[in-house]
Amino acid sequence: MSQPVISVKHLVAAYQKNTVLENVSFSIPAGSLTAIVGPNGAGKSTLMKVLLNLHPAITGDITFFGRPFKEVKKRIGYVPQRGSVDWDFPTDALDVVTMGLYGDIGWFKHPKKQHKARAFEALEKMGMQAYAHRQISQLSGGQQQRVFLARALVQNADIYFMDEPLAGVDAATERAIMATLKKLNALGKTVIVVHHDLQTVEDYFDHVLFLNQTIISHGKTQDVFSKDNIRRTYGGNIRWLGGVD
Repeated sequence: MSQPVISVKHLVAAYQKNTVLENVSFSIPAGSLTAIVGPNGAGKSTLMKVLLNLHPAITGDITFFGRPFKEVKKRIGYVPQRGSVDWDFPTDALDVVTMGLYGDIGWFKHPKKQHKARAFEALEKMGMQAYAHRQISQLSGGQQQRVFLARALVQNADIYFMDEPLAGVDAATERAIMATLKKLNALGKTVIVVHHDLQTVEDYFDHVLFLNQTIISHGKTQDVFSKDNIRRTYGGNIRWLGGVD
């Protein structure tokens, strides 16, 4: 089995007095493409935010490559939920992607020609080069998601976290995003995705993590994506899926 690149032990997190994550422990193998699935309110986005130091943990131990997040954060890329972003901010697509390079550029410094070139190349990979100078507020939801994925790509990270990147996008954008994630995976990158569509899990992901405040099951998709684990995670309140053992 691959050496874990992420290790989480006994994680607990809450919003005010409401516990959202309880005794969460798991590890993610290097080079895996993992779906985090679970019902609304299960703590999927919160888990991602806690791992990325965007929300505090009450207790628990989290390491990346055996080290704390702050020591390796340049090796980690993140695509948040599209709904959490202020798309009315007056900037164009190329500038949004260039923001992914500020670890290299340095804050309060102007990007150089080579930085802009790298950002444009990332937009090309997502089929968005024609929109480089379009205001982000003028883009469709699917186009905005492609721009945010390009911003993550330009970082050339080793681990990518993506919170519902396929939510609310058209079929062509979904195919383009998944093709990009699989290319990253083929390059040995580790990709973790909060995902909502159980019907595509087996086609899209090689690992799956079932979450409902705590870990219900986690492992290779072929081993753990089953009717029993879906029932245990969703409480039986879900329309049945054909083809799942």
